[in-house]
Amino acid sequence: MGEVYRARDTRLERTVAIKILPAHLSSNAELNARFEREARAVSSLNHPHICHLYDIGTQDGTAFLVMEYLDGETLADRLRKGPLPLKQALQLGMQITEALATAHKAGILHRDLKPGNVMLTAGGAKLLDFGLAKAAPTLSGSSAAVSGMTPSTPTMTIAELSSPAKPLTRQGTVVGTFQYMAPEVLQGAEADARSDIFGLGCVFYEMFTGRRAFEAKSQLGVMTAILEKDPEPVSQILPSAPATLDYLVRTCLEKNPEERFQTAQDVKLQLKWIAEGGANAAAAPARTSRIAWFAAWIAILAAVVAGGAYFSTAWRVKPVVRSSILPPAGAAFVTMVPASGPAVISSDGTRLAFTARDGKGKVLLYVRALSSVTAQALPGTDDAMYPFWSADNRELGFFAQGKVKKVKASGGPVQTLCDATNGRGGAWNKDGVILFAPSATAPLMRVTAAGGTPEPASKLDVAHLENSHRWPRFLPDNQHFLFWGRNSLGTQEQDLYVGELGSLQAKLIMKGVTTASYASGYLLYMREQTLLAQPFDTGRMELTGEATPIAEHVALNGATAVPEFSASQNGVLVFQTGDATGSWDLLWFTRDGKPGGALAQQERYYYPALSPDDSRVAVSLFNGTQGTADLWILDLTRGTKSRLTFGPGTQISATWSRDGKTLYYSSNAKGANHIYSKPADGSGSEQAVLDTPDASEVPICVSPDGRYLVYDRRMLNDPKSNVDILALPLTGGGKPFPVVQTPFDDANPDVSPSGKWMTYQNNESGRNEIYVTPFPGGGPRWQVSTSGGVDPKWRGDGKELYFLDLSDNLMAVDVSESGTAPRLGVPHALFQAIGVQRQVGTYVVTKDGKKFLINSGSAKQGSEPLTLVTNWTAELKK
Repeated sequence: MGEVYRARDTRLERTVAIKILPAHLSSNAELNARFEREARAVSSLNHPHICHLYDIGTQDGTAFLVMEYLDGETLADRLRKGPLPLKQALQLGMQITEALATAHKAGILHRDLKPGNVMLTAGGAKLLDFGLAKAAPTLSGSSAAVSGMTPSTPTMTIAELSSPAKPLTRQGTVVGTFQYMAPEVLQGAEADARSDIFGLGCVFYEMFTGRRAFEAKSQLGVMTAILEKDPEPVSQILPSAPATLDYLVRTCLEKNPEERFQTAQDVKLQLKWIAEGGANAAAAPARTSRIAWFAAWIAILAAVVAGGAYFSTAWRVKPVVRSSILPPAGAAFVTMVPASGPAVISSDGTRLAFTARDGKGKVLLYVRALSSVTAQALPGTDDAMYPFWSADNRELGFFAQGKVKKVKASGGPVQTLCDATNGRGGAWNKDGVILFAPSATAPLMRVTAAGGTPEPASKLDVAHLENSHRWPRFLPDNQHFLFWGRNSLGTQEQDLYVGELGSLQAKLIMKGVTTASYASGYLLYMREQTLLAQPFDTGRMELTGEATPIAEHVALNGATAVPEFSASQNGVLVFQTGDATGSWDLLWFTRDGKPGGALAQQERYYYPALSPDDSRVAVSLFNGTQGTADLWILDLTRGTKSRLTFGPGTQISATWSRDGKTLYYSSNAKGANHIYSKPADGSGSEQAVLDTPDASEVPICVSPDGRYLVYDRRMLNDPKSNVDILALPLTGGGKPFPVVQTPFDDANPDVSPSGKWMTYQNNESGRNEIYVTPFPGGGPRWQVSTSGGVDPKWRGDGKELYFLDLSDNLMAVDVSESGTAPRLGVPHALFQAIGVQRQVGTYVVTKDGKKFLINSGSAKQGSEPLTLVTNWTAELKK
């Protein structure tokens, strides 16, 4: 493509290389402009294993580059002497891959990876020639070649295709070398980073074996080999090579780009793992006597004679490998409580993201490369739940503090994208669209990866009692997506849909499952605790074939109806097993954090509420067989438990009347959450109290004088709706009226014993903080918390306020009600409520403020390891 001269830079007194663009290219104005743009981009790649570009210019109409002068030989020249020693090849491979990863991160493709573009110097490998001024031929012929930069197959005659295989160069067009081109590029598709990884695999193959991966007597033969054939395994040519090296090269050379490593960084990590002895990669063969070697060869020869046909193809079958992944040292997985989410594998199958709680009770997001034995905690991801990967696997989305957030998988600043009061899963496509469920009672929303105002992505079918859309998963076209629709009739009425960006309509796929993921041509979903795989046609959006069990005893988080599994697009599956479907305990603690005994254990308890005389606890208890929840009364004096509700749907968030005779609660029996009441002794029937169309309403407290029921309300199918606090007069037939209504989420109110004040939480600052405002009129507000807080509650005499801070510390604040404004003390911690369940009613406090009942995660949570299966699809072929 040009001429290169050795020259002397007389200003800086250094030897350089000058590359001259040929006259037939220099005369093209468009090509010159592109030449300069790309040269400037490459000049920014400051990496020890990339040949540096010092300057660019023109002289008498001829474009030129001033480049680093390298003293050595090309890898191509070195390979003419034979393959490299394994240790040296691994070291150079890491250097080349690291250089490529740096370029890809800067948005630059190489487009022509081959041994001739790698220089071996005393300082190691240097990657050359990032496709500068390389016009890309297309299937339409050379006339259009200057319009693109992606190498693809030019139009050729049969004679050309039958000619000896060699680099193809035409006037004005450089197309590279067929032996290193990815199949999709040969077929006319646009190249991307994975196309470079295919070329990298070809280079690796040659380095380790001394042979080209794809050879033939003609261009047509080379193309056919790349498109249809697999090279002989490295280990068959180099017997000392570890099996892990076979896996590395084979994965780089997968025909389907979706099945390759997705980033050069992932390839580098695999190389590093092999070089460091991963899976006994560096294990040296033991010394063996000549007799033993002779016997071994006889046995091998006999096996070959007996099963020659098998050995000719057996290497193509990837083994199914199962392993266990333990939580980080001193930590426990957080996967089975409401504020958690399953561990998720990246689409390229190289990294795992999960949430874990450390020994101090802090929950963070962790990332572990499968090539590493340790996981990295991501600072700033406190209280993370339901993580999901970006399409390029470089970033992670998650939910925390009532927000959708994102962070680089390698760590860095956390960015807030938008509000999500009580998130239930997300998905991130290659176009930067994020789908998410903002709460447990809402349709799906969409927002850009840069953040902004969310827009609707689905619509609840309220007429059919639908009240939640959750767990979106993008399909390969990045436009259609799977999601789960819940209604109030129980788990057998839960539906799986396919939606499409730009439309609120959805297609029903199947009934009676909670969620599903698409991977490797299959839809993965759960029936009871069995994980099934069923072929799925992404063109017709329909299931085909029969479902096949692939894992038994897979755990299901019954609190949120999400199964504990995740699958990559290249045959890696991770899941958690166990009987536990999410359970926790109701535990008593004193003001100094000392345990005071268990009220109830190992069940799914929602929203405990103490009666006014502290003698009873009303709590919702999940019914695992039906997928619903009913109210129960726990008598603290007699030690009994009695069921209060028996209707369809889920009954939650009970609050007591001031005389302790009536319970108000929320039920989704008619779709959305509406407010009902029932005598606490079970003697009467259920009565509807409030039923606002297209709204979710949850009672929180009754004013001390018994006049008002105070509740949270969110309008459904309205993307601009936030949680507001309203009051319903319980006497006189009055209508509900707002107490606090802002453009932000205002929730969890509690009216002071005097009835003058109301405390609540608001997320205007970007995190929830605790405030006090007059009741019932609202108006001015006073901030109580100083560094975040949720779930405020008054002491029985109104002289103290409690709330949970962002680290699960139970905080107390002194309050004086004298005068026209409350006087607030400085918040101070009483104790840390480790494992408190933030999304299902965190705690209640006795009237005297001496005892706290904490809805706490089980001590056994997170003890079950994760199961990792590679090449799980091979199980389906047996």
